[in-house]
Amino acid sequence: MKSSNKIAIITGGSRGLGRSTALNLARNGCDVILTYYSNQKEADSAVAEIAALERNGVALKLDTGDTSSFDNFAKTIKSTLSEHWGHDRFDFLVNNAGIGLNSPFAETTEEDFDRLMNVHFKGVYFLTQKLLPLIADGGRIVNFSSGLARFSYPGYSAYASMKGAVEVLTRYLAKELGPRGIAVNTVAPGAIETDFGGGHVRDNQELNKWVASVTALGRAGVPEDIGAMIASLLTENNRWINGQRIEVSGGMFV
Repeated sequence: MKSSNKIAIITGGSRGLGRSTALNLARNGCDVILTYYSNQKEADSAVAEIAALERNGVALKLDTGDTSSFDNFAKTIKSTLSEHWGHDRFDFLVNNAGIGLNSPFAETTEEDFDRLMNVHFKGVYFLTQKLLPLIADGGRIVNFSSGLARFSYPGYSAYASMKGAVEVLTRYLAKELGPRGIAVNTVAPGAIETDFGGGHVRDNQELNKWVASVTALGRAGVPEDIGAMIASLLTENNRWINGQRIEVSGGMFV
């Protein structure tokens, strides 16, 4: 028997912003397939939380920087949809997985650049391409950017450049996928208290206070600020938002 619930795939859904997104979507009645890079314990914990919300969750291992694995991943998604839901399509793709790098432009190596590109841009581009046949008509795609693509902060030239590329890609996807009724948007968080990039915003009190001082709402963000917003974006109430960059930063550097 087929499930009538919406199904979301969230890359990097075992922790941080991805986990918050997964749980908020589950609270809204959505089932979730989340991916994780290495920490299966955290991924299983997230699935258990989704189950506690009476939704169906599955965790799959994926390196979003390894495009050679995407064919097999797409096959796994297809079999997972059939086994757990009796479906051959899913509804929402949230390209969240990422890595951080704080390195001055003059010291950023080609290896650093390629690692960021593979995860943040090339991976997003080709994973979306591979999964496109499995996305239901009328579905949604959310790509992650960063406030750093709008304002500049030393040490993030490579990272922010990848996010700028994702924002351009989002507009092209919105145009090309429009005939299928698939809306594509970018969400750009500001500074958030997670373990991303070594957890500096969360753990460095001096940095945390500085972020609060340049943010109109007077504090650094927390994962719930982002996860709840994405869950809201993916409701029917926001079905007409398409091709947009939506910054969720509490008014950082306004």
